[in-house]
Amino acid sequence: MRHTEGLSLKIWFFVTIGGLLVFLGLGIRSTFGIFLAPMSIDLGWGREIFALAIAIQNIIWGLGQPVAGMFADRFGTARVLVIGGLFYALGIIGMAYSPSPFMFHVTGGLLVGLGLSGVSFPLVLAALSRIVPEQHRNLTFGICTAMGSIGQFLLVPMGQAFLNSYHWSVVLMLLALLVALVMPLSIFMRGRPEETIISSKQSMGEALREAANHSGYVYLTLGFFVCGFHITFVATHLPAYITDQGLSAEVGAWSLSVIGLFNVFGAICAGILANKFQKKNLLSAIYLSRGLFMLLFVLTPISETTILILSAGLGLSWLSTVPLTTGIVAQVFGPRFMATLFGFVLFSHQLGAFLGVWLGGKIFDETGSYTMVWWLSIALALFAALVHLPINERPLARLKAI
Repeated sequence: MRHTEGLSLKIWFFVTIGGLLVFLGLGIRSTFGIFLAPMSIDLGWGREIFALAIAIQNIIWGLGQPVAGMFADRFGTARVLVIGGLFYALGIIGMAYSPSPFMFHVTGGLLVGLGLSGVSFPLVLAALSRIVPEQHRNLTFGICTAMGSIGQFLLVPMGQAFLNSYHWSVVLMLLALLVALVMPLSIFMRGRPEETIISSKQSMGEALREAANHSGYVYLTLGFFVCGFHITFVATHLPAYITDQGLSAEVGAWSLSVIGLFNVFGAICAGILANKFQKKNLLSAIYLSRGLFMLLFVLTPISETTILILSAGLGLSWLSTVPLTTGIVAQVFGPRFMATLFGFVLFSHQLGAFLGVWLGGKIFDETGSYTMVWWLSIALALFAALVHLPINERPLARLKAI
């Protein structure tokens, strides 16, 4: 237990609250893929309509994340979380009753995207980075990230079970009720950065310029673009891809659930290994392994067994990039403006997410197959594995003077 000794009950309380927020924010978002096929069929829309809504959602999330981070760094995390939870819940309610593709794009795309920018893990992890001692950050980042995966593991099959018995609009309303829990939980994340850490006199503008001129920050941002492409393409299109192969919708839902389950181990292990190995090398290995499992998805004959085995492999590398990426940002630049700096890294992630989910639907509608997108994902995995290698993880010299 060497990694956890020294953490007070108060700190564990904040870690638990942060984990619950990530559980709700990421777990519920992970369920959207199981709605693609039934909603597209019921409403008479092509898959591109649904995929475009999720793509808009991701790009709005990405655009809003740096702004949300700036507000959190300046005014405190709790206020941003409450507003984000409100937008998130209203967006899901709107998805259930949108009368047209345009309104579906406004609610499921714009509103949910704004909501996610206010409740997602960058704000939670940034808040925890100012509370948790530096030597324990990697592990706590891994634990909170794993909570998002536990949400995926539990909520995706639960959502599919409800879809088997109820109309998809009813299930969406239930998810909106769950999202609403973000608002009361957020009150425990009160406090501004100035109240929790000793800071240098660096301004936000100076911090942004410093990061933009740091090659490692640029490489990290490029790598996270690939992560976004992978995660959202798979989370949105894998269930439909599986049913296209003649397997049941339950197998598609369980594939996402297995990804979430195994990412619990992947994220926590990444947090532990980050204390022993360079984070950049771990990130390269993760992206390389992700590309390998995607290659096996393309080349291996599809069956229930192979789908679940390959999903487990993908799960180990799923969001294990998050504690390592956030860890590098906090380690190199310090926690003062972490929500803002990681917000811009996540913006790149969401650009990749936009392309991944939209191209998946676009190429499928034009070719009737996801094969081209799988191969593009494999190529991007190789790129990401290489781009992390030159990153310099050493803290900046100014941090030693604080």
